[in-house]
Amino acid sequence: MSWIYLVLAIIMEVTGTTNMKLSQGFTKLVPSILMFVFYIISFVFLTLALKKINLSVTYTVWAGVGTALIAAIGFIYFKEPVTAIKAISIVLIIAGVIGLTLTETHSSPAA
Repeated sequence: MSWIYLVLAIIMEVTGTTNMKLSQGFTKLVPSILMFVFYIISFVFLTLALKKINLSVTYTVWAGVGTALIAAIGFIYFKEPVTAIKAISIVLIIAGVIGLTLTETHSSPAA
């Protein structure tokens, strides 16, 4: 169940960050409010995930996958330019997340 909480935390964080962009510097009311709502929900799920998953893995997966998803949303939805360096960097982020996640299966959970 902790991994489900972590996935939900990531989805809420990505939605919150997307609303941050849509708020246009707090000039649009609804996206500004939604940004805070989604971040609060994300932290709730992140806290629940931390009950069973080590902090280093939880935070790395949350931040890394969230960063990669936000970058993809930026490229696709907001038409941000994609460069080779950006693409390689996202691959490296994902590789780091996978590496830390694999260590979780071979170590004991936090006390």
